[in-house]
Amino acid sequence: MLHASEGRSLIGAMCGIAGILKLDPQETVDEARLKRMRDVLRHRGPDGEGLWINGPIGLGHRRLAIVDVVGGQQPMTNEDESVWITYNGEIYNHAGLRPILEAKGHRYQNRSDTETILHLYEEQGERCVEQLQGMFAFALWDTTRRRVLLARDRLGIKPLYYAVTDRELLFASEIKAILAAGPIRAELDLQVLPELLATRYVAGDGTFFRGIRKLQPGHTLTWSISEGKQTRRFWHLPVDLDDSGAGPRERAVDLEARLERVVRSHLMSDVPLGLFLSGGLDSTGLAVLMAPMVGERLRTFAVGFDDEATNELPYARLAAEAVGAQHHEVVVSPEDFLASLPRLVWHEDEPLAFPSSVALNFVSQLARPHVKVVLTGEGSDELFMGYNWYRVTAWNERLGRVYGSLVPASVRGGVRSGIARLPHSVARYARRSFLALGTGPRALFYENFAVFPAAQRRALLLDGSLTDSVDPYREQMRCFDEHPGSTLDRMSHADLQTYLVELLMKQDQMSMAASIESRVPFLDHELVEHVVRTPDTFKIRGLTTKAILRDALRDRVPRDILQRRKLGFPVPFGRWARGRFAPVIRETILGPRAQARGMFAPEPLARLVAEHEAGTANHADRLWLLLNLEIWQRIFLDGEEPATVGAA
Repeated sequence: MLHASEGRSLIGAMCGIAGILKLDPQETVDEARLKRMRDVLRHRGPDGEGLWINGPIGLGHRRLAIVDVVGGQQPMTNEDESVWITYNGEIYNHAGLRPILEAKGHRYQNRSDTETILHLYEEQGERCVEQLQGMFAFALWDTTRRRVLLARDRLGIKPLYYAVTDRELLFASEIKAILAAGPIRAELDLQVLPELLATRYVAGDGTFFRGIRKLQPGHTLTWSISEGKQTRRFWHLPVDLDDSGAGPRERAVDLEARLERVVRSHLMSDVPLGLFLSGGLDSTGLAVLMAPMVGERLRTFAVGFDDEATNELPYARLAAEAVGAQHHEVVVSPEDFLASLPRLVWHEDEPLAFPSSVALNFVSQLARPHVKVVLTGEGSDELFMGYNWYRVTAWNERLGRVYGSLVPASVRGGVRSGIARLPHSVARYARRSFLALGTGPRALFYENFAVFPAAQRRALLLDGSLTDSVDPYREQMRCFDEHPGSTLDRMSHADLQTYLVELLMKQDQMSMAASIESRVPFLDHELVEHVVRTPDTFKIRGLTTKAILRDALRDRVPRDILQRRKLGFPVPFGRWARGRFAPVIRETILGPRAQARGMFAPEPLARLVAEHEAGTANHADRLWLLLNLEIWQRIFLDGEEPATVGAA
């Protein structure tokens, strides 16, 4: 048995985890390989490191100290060393679980939430995850049963990836750690391309890398010689609605009380904490709830751009002033934005789905000298139906039903074909309405908001079989069909399990790249269960989104913020792509290295670039995806160092 720990001795918090399980129990884990996996995650845990190897199992850990800063170490074991764990997360109810476990005879060596998981596993086995309230990803080795248990929290706040070969199971917080172990070769899974072009990301358990999977939120994975590999889903979003008859005011008062409790629970920390503040309803709501609880001036952090149309800093300042915060800001220049892309693609492990990822990393770097923990408003839009697509879909569906009942099918067909002859300013909206799309959810919701619509995907991809054989919305529609309720309820149900998971990976990896822990109070699972059961009529009221959340915070949030239009953290990438970024984008997307990959047809690709540069069309989102995909391939497939990638 090898038990090595270097650096400071620390216990469970935000970190990087990694491990190797040899499927042949006679083999022994190679220490050098495990160290490579662990140390490539140094940014996730600069405060400490640990390693534990026992024959066919090896666990690695990097630590960012948040709670119980000076006690113990990870990987951690129980009293008789029969169970070992490497863990990433925060369990907000661990203090409540501790006396229950102590009453059953368990002896604590420290006051960490990590040890609570160990003792809870001793009592309940794999079902221990059902008692945990918080965010977590962990790997646990049961020496008695010779079994490994991997687990990921209900909403997917913390990441966990794995790969199975014919000889071993590899797992880690980030894909790069799995690649660092070898012998898995970085290879693009071409099957993800239609989904990338349609939605920006890969839903379900797939990744861009062939052979590397992500453990799904709310799932466990176990492996033992006797049982092999098994996965289990331990949590489902509710599909029943609260039909109690409670009115808007009663529900708003109840929601306000629930939010206060959740925010208070998320302040558990032995180190300074703060708040990412955008000046929108979600983060401002957290600010007004947090400020009286922290015992000192709340530290807030905001990021913006030198662009009037996309600069939200004035609203962030308004929110900070309202709570008397100690406020910090950073303005990102176009040059710094572009230069950071390769480094951040490396941190993300996959192409950056959103330009806002860059801004998130810059505000994380701004916060790092001041705090180790920040709260963010992630998840509110999916819960309370805050995105514009909920509102657009709701009105399209309502008007489409009336239109379909009053207008004969033959006339509707004529209208659909006549849209192309309308003036461009009118046709662009008509093409995204029930007039062209009908009222089916796949067209009205998913295809309507695709980055590359179906016709463009078909023209762009050289391998036509991909567009014929791969449904880019298969995972979204699976989740959509799980819910028996209204279209809006089903959309939210799907977004919480697909789109949100991608946003959470952005949140985790962009903040951890700066060694910052981010917490998401809106995604407390009990709050999520409550809000998901709330009928959509309390979330969208006419043209107003997040109606019940606005009602709950009405007396606390400044009126200008309460009533402002949602911008969604805009980045002026489209304007930059017509100006100073244009040469880099053209070279990266249309250059010989990209063309040699043989994935995209040159002519439609060149047309996208030319139309955007000329200002005859807005292809900002499309160019963003293609730029990031090529940067990703240069780093992970070609082996180029991020600092030398052409866009840097």
